[in-house]
Amino acid sequence: MAARTKTSKDRPSYRCTECGWQTAKWLGRCPECQAWGTVEEYGAPAVRTTAPGRVTASALPIGQVDGRQATARSTGVPELDRVLGGGLVPGAVVLVAGEPGVGKSTLLLDVAAKAADAEHRTLYVTGEESASQVRLRADRIGAIDDHLYLAAETDLSAVLGHLDAVKPSLLILDSVQTVASPEIDGAPGGMAQVREVAGALIRASKERGMSTLLVGHVTKDGAIAGPRLLEHLVDVVLHFEGDRHARLRLVRGVKNRYGATDEVGCFELHDEGITGLADPSGLFLTRRDEPVPGTCLTVTLEGRRPLVAEVQALTVDSQIPSPRRTTSGLETSRVSMMLAVLEQRGRISALGKRDIYSATVGGVKLSEPAADLAVALALASAASDTPLPKNLVAIGEVGLAGEVRRVTGVQRRLAEAHRLGFTHALVPGDPGKIPPGMKVLEVADIGEALRVLPRSRRPQAPREQEERR
Repeated sequence: MAARTKTSKDRPSYRCTECGWQTAKWLGRCPECQAWGTVEEYGAPAVRTTAPGRVTASALPIGQVDGRQATARSTGVPELDRVLGGGLVPGAVVLVAGEPGVGKSTLLLDVAAKAADAEHRTLYVTGEESASQVRLRADRIGAIDDHLYLAAETDLSAVLGHLDAVKPSLLILDSVQTVASPEIDGAPGGMAQVREVAGALIRASKERGMSTLLVGHVTKDGAIAGPRLLEHLVDVVLHFEGDRHARLRLVRGVKNRYGATDEVGCFELHDEGITGLADPSGLFLTRRDEPVPGTCLTVTLEGRRPLVAEVQALTVDSQIPSPRRTTSGLETSRVSMMLAVLEQRGRISALGKRDIYSATVGGVKLSEPAADLAVALALASAASDTPLPKNLVAIGEVGLAGEVRRVTGVQRRLAEAHRLGFTHALVPGDPGKIPPGMKVLEVADIGEALRVLPRSRRPQAPREQEERR
């Protein structure tokens, strides 16, 4: 009797219990989510075909689709509306991610109270704190409203039950990693649980026309915890950034189906809560009567918003064979590049054997190349102990050949500097329209830029020193 051959239905199959990845053979470690011991055997799924079914709504020409249903409603926080593209759209799901203690819960509790009214209820569900803890924070920041409902739940079915009872227009869940479904195996925060919870809430939001704000945890690398699918499912992804030792907080749009993705909202965190900053440039400047050596101002672009920031540098004689290079708010690699350019192209030899400290004011982080010229001038000013002229801003990228390259948005940067009272600027060639009353000096290389330093105190090249001797 001939032996029966195995069919595909008889062959065993294996699946990861965390992420759902499937394979035909057993593995000790899932190559998709990198989890150990989660691949288990289960029956191979039968091959099925999907038959055509009833449609929920007939397809219409795009010109006949009513776009009024996607009209944004203000959250009551103008800076957040700026990042969202005007406000919250009914049915939209927003994922807000950030490090612990940065102020996510404080901001969203403030939004929950300001967005609530008689026609639009707000439901705030917390899975990390008790209801009394959230009430204490609400008393501190003044987020008390009769139409704001609060619940402490970690079960997905209970959260869906609250939606049926309250019928809110806005749901805030803090956080999606703390809620679990009893029908899915795995601990809360696992990939399978996060996928199920997010999928259920997204379906509820679309069906009810309810806006939803989900708080998401981040990993130690700053990425959003959980499956990458979570970022694809939601409509908007916002990153909450800021140094816990500084007052400034930035909400940056990473993904937005309803607006631009290069917008940034600025907030100030204080004891009474968090407030939006329509003009945050004052946080990044040091007010002084006379200029100080080692300081230079620049204009950075956060999204499409220009911000005037101050770069500071300090050089001292080194007491060790390898001089220190310390930075705060600046990229160490770009500061090292500016030191090399100043020494080789700017003929400044006083920096090689000295300890150098460079930082920004107010906790702002300058990572764009447009701050190169300001960093170079601050270092040169510190090396010669000579202050730069007052009311001067420097904008431009510096190359390894010493050239000053053009950057984007020069006109917007100059307009912001002029609005704040700065009268002089160093920029690359062809800056475009210049604000009236502002003196702009176009520089082609670092040598021309260093001429703004007073000649009597300017750091000299070794050849010039030998000629004087």
